[in-house]
Amino acid sequence: MTQDDERPIAADALDRVTWALRRAEWAVQARKDQRLRPQGIAAAQYTLLISVHTHPGLTGAELARRLNVTPQAVASQVARLEDRGQLERRPHPRHRHVQELHLTDAGRDSLRDADAVIVEIEERIAEKLGTKKAAQLRALLDEVADVVREA
Repeated sequence: MTQDDERPIAADALDRVTWALRRAEWAVQARKDQRLRPQGIAAAQYTLLISVHTHPGLTGAELARRLNVTPQAVASQVARLEDRGQLERRPHPRHRHVQELHLTDAGRDSLRDADAVIVEIEERIAEKLGTKKAAQLRALLDEVADVVREA
């Protein structure tokens, strides 16, 4: 195996938009985990709960595609949340081997508490950026997502 030393790595690699997006994502995820930890919930679990709340009846496979994670990762989180009584599986009305995911009352309560933490983080970002820049950022991020999906 030979190494191709002729192809340079761009000197501005860490100045790229994709790297800035990743740094921002890391910072936001770290803050979410830090702030949610006292409630006994991880940021990934919040994401799963809010997804099931928004789209009740999703299957594990649908949820994995929506969250862009493996079905095994979803199954692991679903099992944890189910053990805590925050999520329940119900039989699909037409497909007997498929189970749908639904929040329990405890899951909704936990989601409300966690969402309040996420709102505080969002408000801090909006406060720092200002309303106009925060709206611009949201629009730009939506555009980035659209461009990447089209590529």
